[in-house]
Amino acid sequence: MHSIHRTLPLGFFFAGVLFAVAGCGPSFPNCDTDKDCQEHKEAPFCVARTCQKCRDTRDCPAGQQCSNGKCGAIQGYCTDKSQCGGQECIGNRCRPCESDGECGPGTKCMQGQCKKAQCATDNDCPQDKDCQNGVCVGKQASVACKLDSVYFGFDQATLTSEANSTLNGNADAIKKNAAKSVDLVGRADPRGTTEYNMALSDRRAQAVKDYLQRQGTDTSKLSKVPRGALDATGTDESGWAKDRRVDFECR
Repeated sequence: MHSIHRTLPLGFFFAGVLFAVAGCGPSFPNCDTDKDCQEHKEAPFCVARTCQKCRDTRDCPAGQQCSNGKCGAIQGYCTDKSQCGGQECIGNRCRPCESDGECGPGTKCMQGQCKKAQCATDNDCPQDKDCQNGVCVGKQASVACKLDSVYFGFDQATLTSEANSTLNGNADAIKKNAAKSVDLVGRADPRGTTEYNMALSDRRAQAVKDYLQRQGTDTSKLSKVPRGALDATGTDESGWAKDRRVDFECR
């Protein structure tokens, strides 16, 4: 009897080889491409032939960053100031502010915190304070400077004889005083518009400055500070008469 030899087509042989190769891919966590990792949600990316959680921070949830293929919490990350324990939330990081530009409208950076500004100019503060960096702070007056105020008639900026006498004494005191500057603070009673009272108080301060200049006072020391009726306290003529004046504040 003759044995019968049967041969399979060559195509079947190569198909079997390819199937065997396809079924022998790298085992997790090893990989050649992302496809080798896609069945594993905890590490879906093939990085350096290893399945990992992330390639870069964009693959991580908000508030986390990619480090060594893993997503971890970002230290100091925030979305709101309430998460920062007294600091500001700037660019999703808890830290002190460094400039007004990092704060919102109407607030200023003060000692590392964004705070509502108390003032924009000196006129927004009480008379005994100045506006510095949005905050009303006390003036540092010279104790050696004790000058008397001068008073004016209703709706007047003309110096009286009594005012001239007071200014003569003030002029001598200013010459002897070591203060670097003297503010001539003009004031008015509350009757009249804000604009008119401010202009009137400025004319009163100017009248005082002109008189002191004629007495030989160094005008580089003198500065006009019109306040209008901002600090007026009078409610009748006796009180209004005290509001119509120029005060002297030395620094």
